[in-house]
Amino acid sequence: MDQRVAKPEAAPHQPRKLSREARKLQLIESTIETIAVRGYARITLTDVANHAGLSHGLVNFHFKTKEKLLTETLIYLAEEYRANWTQALAEAGASPASRLDAMLRADFNPAICTSARLSAWCAFWGEAQCRPLYQEQCGSNDAAYLNALETLCRELKEEGGYHFNPIYAARVLRVTTEGVWLDMMTMNTPYTRAEALTTVYACAAAFFPKHFGDSGLIT
Repeated sequence: MDQRVAKPEAAPHQPRKLSREARKLQLIESTIETIAVRGYARITLTDVANHAGLSHGLVNFHFKTKEKLLTETLIYLAEEYRANWTQALAEAGASPASRLDAMLRADFNPAICTSARLSAWCAFWGEAQCRPLYQEQCGSNDAAYLNALETLCRELKEEGGYHFNPIYAARVLRVTTEGVWLDMMTMNTPYTRAEALTTVYACAAAFFPKHFGDSGLIT
């Protein structure tokens, strides 16, 4: 079997007249796509430059080092993820079931649940040297997410008269979501976002049968 790693396809030459922030965002998006092809350890600034259709010097101007580029990419992904679920909560109904449904659906929003983004998250999670960086940059975001999830599980337990520890329920929902994200990246026949969400709903239905079924929120 050919073990060579595929090279990211180079993008067409890009116009130079972009704002500093727009150019940095372009390079971060290119980094996400490149990680999906080459992995965390193999990625280079030249790979990112080639994928973006830019010069190595321009990437170096914005990020200086590979470590700086990867750090800012992780921060970008973490903030994007937080903005996604907090916006979903803000737009949800008032009931705890509607709010939990919004949080579960948010993880499968096509804007963040893409093959490249899942690959990038898996790469960051899987590299031992990333763990201190991940905890430093993403720990507070993870804590906020889990706190919101635990609060909703607690409210649903009281509303439905369920008998379980809401902290454990929230933990199971979180690891189920992360598990199907991993499945979508590593299985030989990965399933769709819709099937992944159905799997998470099956988990929610096990805890909250008065509020959720395998197909989602009971209205």
